[in-house]
Amino acid sequence: MQGSKLYVGNLTYSVTNQQLEELFSAHGQVKEVKIIEGKGFAFVEMSTPSEAEIAKDALNNTEYQGRTLKIDEARPPKNRDNRENRGRSFRRY
Repeated sequence: MQGSKLYVGNLTYSVTNQQLEELFSAHGQVKEVKIIEGKGFAFVEMSTPSEAEIAKDALNNTEYQGRTLKIDEARPPKNRDNRENRGRSFRRY
């Protein structure tokens, strides 16, 4: 694993940052937890890529609060700035 940030999917909407930090801290030092509100997923950053790999291997496809966790290495965000279409109208008259 190259990075230390993990995508954590299939979460219940009621899960808290503290709960995720406790879950992942059993597998290394947690640097940051960021829950994406109303989406059912979060990002957990571990202190090293090796700790992230350990946490992923230990927790992926395990049950947590009645849901099966889906954990993978986080990918960089997509560039949503589509400069090619900036300022153009797509209306047909």
